[in-house]
Amino acid sequence: MKASEIREFSLEEKQRKLNDLKEELFNLNFQQETGQLENPQKMKQTRRSIARIRTILKEDEK
Repeated sequence: MKASEIREFSLEEKQRKLNDLKEELFNLNFQQETGQLENPQKMKQTRRSIARIRTILKEDEK
């Protein structure tokens, strides 16, 4: 997910997307621990998306 796409979301949509990504990351961690994770790069992408959303939320606060 690109930062420009995230900036177009409303505050509520950003929060909802952040919660969804956190839940997805939890599930990916669980899959990795049980050996069922097929695409390890998905974890990296999810963590970066979470960081992007958090950064944009901080920018919006200012």
